[in-house]
Amino acid sequence: MTDISTAGTFPLGDLVVHRMGYGAMQLAGPGVYGPPRHHDAALAVLREAVASGVNHIDTSDFYGPHVTNQIIREALHPYPRDLVIVSKVGAVRGTDASWNPAHTPAELESAIHDNLRNLGLDAIDVVNLRVMGEGHGPSEGSIEERFTALAELQRRGLVRHLGLSNVTAAQVAEARRIAPVVCVQNLYNMAHREDDALVDQLAADGIAYVPFFPLGGFSPIQSATLSDVSSRLGATPMQVALAWLLHRAPNILLIPGTSSVGHLRENLAAAALKLPEDAMAELNHIGDFASAPM
Repeated sequence: MTDISTAGTFPLGDLVVHRMGYGAMQLAGPGVYGPPRHHDAALAVLREAVASGVNHIDTSDFYGPHVTNQIIREALHPYPRDLVIVSKVGAVRGTDASWNPAHTPAELESAIHDNLRNLGLDAIDVVNLRVMGEGHGPSEGSIEERFTALAELQRRGLVRHLGLSNVTAAQVAEARRIAPVVCVQNLYNMAHREDDALVDQLAADGIAYVPFFPLGGFSPIQSATLSDVSSRLGATPMQVALAWLLHRAPNILLIPGTSSVGHLRENLAAAALKLPEDAMAELNHIGDFASAPM
């Protein structure tokens, strides 16, 4: 079994997690909607992750909806004392599986209570405000009202720490004027590096950066350089892509998701993969060709 502690730890507020975590989105059905194809396999993946030392699980009640949180509760409750569950609010699913904004104060409070009920918790360790932009990525605009509403729910004891997802640097700064932010979750990987400056700024401030789609998402990263480096190191391209993120900055926390125990073990093995300086130099240039076929 891989020792994921070799990748180190990083704080989320007063909580400390291993830098290699697990994202639960893929435990739901196709399109992150409905129940999983193999319920027992979903339970097995979660239990294997925790048995392997993972103590940071990322989820949301709009995965399914409700399905993923219910599976987490079935698999792991009562939870290990050191397990940190991070959820997100700001969206709801339509009956057509669409993703729709839900960021009024009333909608955010309802979402918090849905998470608490389905996870079986009295308070959620960390809640990220997911900002639904004009497209799939971040778009500028004030988030003051919705983040203030979450800060009030934190004050009431329903949430321990607050984070942000799918946001711009300006929105991070705005939120931090309202309440402490312990993590930012944005699209970032070796081929999509628009957040380079934000990653470094958050590292300097002791705030975690949690990349989603660390392996490229629905179009996995494909690169001759990545293939060459992984071949030399005796690793898979995806393991190298994860290891690159761990080497990129000390505040990066990984949450690769999978519904397969075998794939989970491959992902976790990236925690122990060392990248020589020459390999890092080669991999750093992949972002220069982000317009290449993905």
